[in-house]
Amino acid sequence: MSTERDPSTRNPRPFPYELRTFPMRLVDGKVPDEVAKWTQAVALGFYGNAPTAEDIAKFAVMEEVDGRMSTGAYLTDAPGHAGAWGPEYPVATYAYHRKNLNVGGGTLLPVHQITAVTVRPSHRRRGILRAMISSDLAQAKAAGIPMAALTASEAVIYGRFGFGVATHVCQVEVASRGGIGFHNPAAAARGTVEVADPLTVRDLHNGIFARVHAATFGSIGRHDMYRLIASGQGNYASLEPSRNVRAALHYDAAGAVDGYVSYQPDESATPPTVKIVDLLAAGEGAYLALWNYLGSLDLIERVTWDMAPEADPLEWAMAAKRDYKRTGTEDHLWLRILDAPAALAARSYAADGRITIHIGDPLGHASGIFSIEVAHGTATVTRCREDGSVAPELSMGVSELSSAYLGAVTARILQAAGRLREEMPGAAARFDALFALPVAAHSLTNF
Repeated sequence: MSTERDPSTRNPRPFPYELRTFPMRLVDGKVPDEVAKWTQAVALGFYGNAPTAEDIAKFAVMEEVDGRMSTGAYLTDAPGHAGAWGPEYPVATYAYHRKNLNVGGGTLLPVHQITAVTVRPSHRRRGILRAMISSDLAQAKAAGIPMAALTASEAVIYGRFGFGVATHVCQVEVASRGGIGFHNPAAAARGTVEVADPLTVRDLHNGIFARVHAATFGSIGRHDMYRLIASGQGNYASLEPSRNVRAALHYDAAGAVDGYVSYQPDESATPPTVKIVDLLAAGEGAYLALWNYLGSLDLIERVTWDMAPEADPLEWAMAAKRDYKRTGTEDHLWLRILDAPAALAARSYAADGRITIHIGDPLGHASGIFSIEVAHGTATVTRCREDGSVAPELSMGVSELSSAYLGAVTARILQAAGRLREEMPGAAARFDALFALPVAAHSLTNF
């Protein structure tokens, strides 16, 4: 996530900043000073509560689990101002951890997840973000990571660095007064749903998410903080537990937990509403059964969720389809291909075929001409010579390819949008046939 705004112009002044990278961790049981001040700078950038020393220690413990590395931009050789934060506080922050991305066919692709990007307002438009992200992506590419990812607070920043929107999420409202009616009630009554202490969700989260992640195309790994988020025990804005978060577990026919929902009342909403904090369904029937439970809550007339998939089985399971309303759709996961042959070869394909594409990359990591040949759902990707001996059929930027990678957009739509050039007639249609997917990508992870 980022608080940096897209600059229209750049100040040509010298770059008076030093970039320092360090692990988020405790040393001898204590928080290093650089970790404490970096964390305070992040909270400033995202308008979070000023973290206490205890909060920062808890953050560091969880971030060490993720192997998080943090970068700060520090002002050098500049006089301090009385009363202001000193040069030991970074004027910009940036962090990454590494998880994996479900790209279909049972493949979990290593991914470089970027987060905590802020630039102090008084230091914007000086090239700090470009310096941080350019250096970081180069190091990730050198480390053999084929893909970078982020979720963005600002929608106009990251395209110029090669990122493209890869998944969307929907905000939905489901009318629940009198219960949710289903076309096939038996489909929403599989297994058993029982109320549980939210702390149980904290303890079950990692195991259930691992199952959901392995089965969900477009899913990306979660960081350790999610155990607290899902159970209402805190988040990066505040580690104060929410007393009104409730939870229910779904048990399969054998009595094993294969899903949960955590939820809380939305006190500002009319009619009486509960909003879903987190919903994970790993077993067959768990998803509809958990919704069936939510529809049975007394005194509640509406259930809302901000992370619903674009193609939601619930919408088609409900007898009154009009009671399911999308109130918004937003870009969610942004991807950035770093190694084109590795990323394209890892992805699953539903159809066989061949196409040659030219990729432009402003940072040079994925640029080139590549032949993609798919046989039996597996791609062989070959880098072609750029001496004129091979003519590409399509030309696009790495941002466009990164958006098409999980099927968020087709080549023909990108062509109509002026973001892709067809070098040979019919190439966009051939690309779309090759890259077509049987399911829509969906990620349940914010970072």
